[in-house]
Amino acid sequence: MKPGFATTVQDLGRPGYYHLGIPIGGAMDRLALGAANLLVGNDEAAAGLEVAFLGPKLVFHADTLVAVTGAEMPIMLDNEEQAPWTAFQVRAGQVLSFGYLKTGARIYIAVSGGIDVPPVLGSRSTYLIGAMGGYAGRALQAGDRIAQGAAAAVAHGRSVPAALRRMPGQPAALRVLPGLYWHRITAEAGRHFFEDEWTVSAEADRIGYRFRGGRAMEFVEREPPFGAGANPSNIVDSAYPYGSIQIPGGLEPIVLHRDAVSAGGYFQIGTVISADMDLIGQLQPNMPTRFIEVDMDAALAARAERTATLAQIHSALACG
Repeated sequence: MKPGFATTVQDLGRPGYYHLGIPIGGAMDRLALGAANLLVGNDEAAAGLEVAFLGPKLVFHADTLVAVTGAEMPIMLDNEEQAPWTAFQVRAGQVLSFGYLKTGARIYIAVSGGIDVPPVLGSRSTYLIGAMGGYAGRALQAGDRIAQGAAAAVAHGRSVPAALRRMPGQPAALRVLPGLYWHRITAEAGRHFFEDEWTVSAEADRIGYRFRGGRAMEFVEREPPFGAGANPSNIVDSAYPYGSIQIPGGLEPIVLHRDAVSAGGYFQIGTVISADMDLIGQLQPNMPTRFIEVDMDAALAARAERTATLAQIHSALACG
């Protein structure tokens, strides 16, 4: 009935094509989407709806089970508020709508059976720049009719425990592994990057999040290599790791996210660890953020902890 600000079909993405310039894509907050799917009896990788900042208005034409996770945004079924991170029953003809966003940036709407759109390169995720996947390769519009898959038989009322609903703190803390081009900045600039508090810019979307407010980078002097350009933040083109942080001109860090390009000519100061990429998808503009230096052991431990959290959600719902 109403599409919201940016509502797209997303699953856990299409890995394996980054070398061809097609990003992994998928949900910005993978844990939230996975939890929503588990609540309604789906595989955690099933396709759902990702909603940024402003919720849609949806009418249902069949009975189903629904769950909404992620950001805090009042959930209204025929104007009666529903609990977040909890499976609830929807009857044919009922209308699901949302209040104004309170905290976070994105919600995830899962329906039992998943969103049934044709897979493209093994994924139902929408890649907007490539007009690929999802519903006709685009964001949803008023009047779209979306099919759902075969529903599983699970009970409504199951809920993800509050302790397992992971969201950013205040300020948000993003753990960073210093990268291959760390040598391009001075030791003092490196300290400043981690000491300073940054703020999320209005330029924040599925491609990347820009941050501002910290001190500018100081670069080690060099003779520019052929093909790198004169600006000290330029390098000879290289691959961009998923989650990498580039700082064009040494001024404002940009964390590349799900729909980012795969290569380019800016140096990368480091990479946000995989366990914290979900948190970026829940950052609103103007939110204060700190970058925290970690080593590889800490990054791997964080990844194991995130995997354990998902296992705990599985266990909690199996017992619910």
